Amino acid sequence: MNTIGIVAHSAEGATLCFNTVCREGAKRLGPHMHPQVALSAIPMGLSMAGWESGEHDTIKRHLLDGIEMVGAAGAGFFVCPDNTAHIVLEKIEREFSIPGLHIADAVCKEIADHGWIRVGVLGTKWTMNEGIYDTALARLGFTKLVPEEPERDAINTAIFDKLCVGIFDSNTTKLFEDAISKLATRGAECVVLGCTEIPLIVDSSNSELPTLDSTRLLARYAVEHAIDNSGQKGEGAWLRLG
Repeated sequence: MNTIGIVAHSAEGATLCFNTVCREGAKRLGPHMHPQVALSAIPMGLSMAGWESGEHDTIKRHLLDGIEMVGAAGAGFFVCPDNTAHIVLEKIEREFSIPGLHIADAVCKEIADHGWIRVGVLGTKWTMNEGIYDTALARLGFTKLVPEEPERDAINTAIFDKLCVGIFDSNTTKLFEDAISKLATRGAECVVLGCTEIPLIVDSSNSELPTLDSTRLLARYAVEHAIDNSGQKGEGAWLRLG
């Protein structure tokens, strides 16, 4: 069985991913069982200046170091439970020491399986504005919808000032619930929780739209790959879902 490497960027997202790997593993393998996991956790604070300035060299170095760490610990492949980090990962895929499972591939496979076409996306300002979902959704003929700019700014602030530091209050939850309702009004059939912390406050119980929990989907497909590699094939540096 492959060892799963989790390359953390934010602590909250990585924690949720790790917990989900353990729970999904138990579903497949029995109580208290899961694939072995190697975790690297270079502090996200070291990368924040690079995100704000648009200079990604430092972020690249930290992500590659994280991949090297889990590879050295025995991981056969890695996942990064951070949607925004994939903007940089896509630029350095030729430098991966071990292959990765792309978070947008996991989400888009789920969208395709349900037959949805018009897809709302929530996340950081980078994920919503330029992000990794544009190419992934367009490749399958899906339409991407995001909140209007003022709401995108408010969501981005809430992610970093609240969710990433473990603050979950009712005002923040309402901000995301309202954003989803507006996407539904514009014709979205589902919504991607495209920041790995959003599922900590939004799920099917308080969302007007069906939710696609990017963190838990990534973890679930990682477990499937680690156990039996079913439905996956190598394509460059990424393990593509079939």
